[in-house]
Amino acid sequence: MTSGRPDGDVAMVASDALAERMTDAAPLAGSAKSPRTQRGERTRRKILDAARTEFGNRGFSDTGIGDITRRAKVALGTFYTYFDSKEEVFRALVRDMSEQVRVAVAPAFADGRGTLQSEEKALAAFLAFVGEHQQVYRIIDEAEFVDPAGFRSHYESTAARIAERLEEGSATGAMSAPRDPLEAEVRAWAIMGMNVFLGLRFGVWGREDSAVVAEAANRLLGEGLKPR
Repeated sequence: MTSGRPDGDVAMVASDALAERMTDAAPLAGSAKSPRTQRGERTRRKILDAARTEFGNRGFSDTGIGDITRRAKVALGTFYTYFDSKEEVFRALVRDMSEQVRVAVAPAFADGRGTLQSEEKALAAFLAFVGEHQQVYRIIDEAEFVDPAGFRSHYESTAARIAERLEEGSATGAMSAPRDPLEAEVRAWAIMGMNVFLGLRFGVWGREDSAVVAEAANRLLGEGLKPR
């Protein structure tokens, strides 16, 4: 067990990508309140960042709009320029956090997808992301009750991306092919579930080397539990 998180290449690339992502905001699809200028985008970004901190620290029930605007240093009226309610900013935040996770692991697939090596890099990047943004767990967990549709969408879209990568791997022979569509879905959800709880244990509760944790998980994927 180590006392800090290493500055490996994967973690550095993921952090750079996240830093770029943090200047943008998740779109409000079909909303008349979507920002129309760069200044508006920056203001909405400030509100989302403040909401992430407040919801992540206090929880949804104990966070008020005033808490968010004070942290964002914007007027109450400015908040309502972009969001109609606390529930709406929470829903936007769930979409935003889900997208940030996706972008954080994207550099792991720069050299291709559908290999055990790329999955290992993706997990290492995810663990590094969680270590820096631990609020994601509380926010996504509360979404089950505050934003059930967003909660389900987050996990279904994540599992779908994993399933696509596994399908590519089986097509090239880099991974074994599933017996049927059900097994393909089971594999994707099982890997996602493993990653989620590894993030909780080693990103939120612990500070172990993300690359070492990812390597151990990758051995499990590649070798299974059969005696060596």
